[in-house]
Amino acid sequence: MKTIKDSVHDHIEVDGVARDLLDTPAVQRLRHIAQLGTVSLVYPSANHTRFEHSLGVYHLACRALEHLGIEGREAKRIQAAALLHDVGHGPFSHNLEELTYRKTGRYHDDVHDLLATGDVGDVLRDHGLEPATVADIVAGEGRFGQIVSGELDVDRMDYLVRDAHHTGVPYGTIDHGRLVRELRFVDGELVLAEGNVQTAESLLVARALMNPTVYSHSVARISKAMLRRAGEQLLEAEVTDAGTLQRMDDHDLIATLRSSGATAAFSKRLDHRNLYKRAVWAEIDDVPGGIIEADHANIREFEREIAADAGVEETDVIIDVPSRPSMKESTTRVLVNGEVRQLGRQSPLVDALRSAQYSQWRLGVYSPAPVTEAVGTAAVDVLGLDIDGPLVTEVRDGLYATLDQFSD
Repeated sequence: MKTIKDSVHDHIEVDGVARDLLDTPAVQRLRHIAQLGTVSLVYPSANHTRFEHSLGVYHLACRALEHLGIEGREAKRIQAAALLHDVGHGPFSHNLEELTYRKTGRYHDDVHDLLATGDVGDVLRDHGLEPATVADIVAGEGRFGQIVSGELDVDRMDYLVRDAHHTGVPYGTIDHGRLVRELRFVDGELVLAEGNVQTAESLLVARALMNPTVYSHSVARISKAMLRRAGEQLLEAEVTDAGTLQRMDDHDLIATLRSSGATAAFSKRLDHRNLYKRAVWAEIDDVPGGIIEADHANIREFEREIAADAGVEETDVIIDVPSRPSMKESTTRVLVNGEVRQLGRQSPLVDALRSAQYSQWRLGVYSPAPVTEAVGTAAVDVLGLDIDGPLVTEVRDGLYATLDQFSD
């Protein structure tokens, strides 16, 4: 057994298959991948890694298994999946995931190939575990996949607390101990036991507050968009391929960006935090549906049109279109009067948080500071945005929903 001191969970005991997996190259690589990508450009202390997060997920998974009474080989599979759940991440975590997915067809939770070969595959088989079965759990498949990847997964429980701790933002603080203790399986579904509607709401509220404050902070979004564009330039210049890019760590990517002529300018900006500025920051009601649903090729064509209209270089325009607002946690299931109910149907908070999430959504168009006015004006025309006032709006005009409106 190995005991590791953790900044969030205090001492974490790592034993069995997890102990043997700990020092494999695939797991150690996670020491060099930032948990929050470029968020450290906003919150300087957010330098925690996927490695410590994976340890935290393993720790919470072990506690969940104790309370659920899961033992033996099934427990070993879940413990292995918890520790390995992030080994498929590319550099800077999610920041380049959409780019590499378009080329490889793999998201970070598709780890079947990674687990089947090399040291990880050897360790799993030495412990009598089939790598494909562990990879299925990582992907959230089956009854026990819900523990690692689902609405009530231990992944979310750890990252909310850990991200709040390292950013200094208190909104992600949740009672993860109670959440783990109150997990139950009912007819194959992972649910929270009776009396835990508020416990489920706390998870929902924490995620809803952390999203605009940390995960979708405007500077984090701009730097992520710039890094994604730089990664795309590496592929277009054939400096590397998507498969190789997906297996880099943060240091590999930074070195490659700095050394390539195709990406040196973006790399210098990121190194010096000389980021693009917002030329447009538009609310969802001001953006045509066709823009929100546009694929990558169409977005790139819009960028070229905006650059031509504004009289700037094509590299001076980046369009950043978030997905439509969604709230996966609202499908969390809770026992109420002996009946399994979705939180979205039980809690008045869900509708209020959906309304807040809708009002926080912004389309971003980014460019270097000297040309933001020209780029913003061109973007409104090319994208057909319905903006009468300022092109960068921080506060939505009109009435917000209040919680008492949803109490009946």
